[in-house]
Amino acid sequence: MKIYLSSKADKQLSKLPVKMHDLLINKIETLSKNPFPSQSKKLTNRKGYRIRMGEYRILYSVEIKYKEITILSVAHRREAYRN
Repeated sequence: MKIYLSSKADKQLSKLPVKMHDLLINKIETLSKNPFPSQSKKLTNRKGYRIRMGEYRILYSVEIKYKEITILSVAHRREAYRN
């Protein structure tokens, strides 16, 4: 599957410390092999899924038909679910 970063997610990732940035990028890359790992959860209040990485959340959507994953947001847990 192809992975696309939204402009919002790209901006959020660029502001993170290098160590956390690298950990999150590695986690995002593993989604291409398995878009629904056991630690992912479907979001209830909007379309998509989330993965926890310590204090950070990766929010993403999956288009099975087009074999695409779009990373919507990468943020601290207190900020991740705000619109």
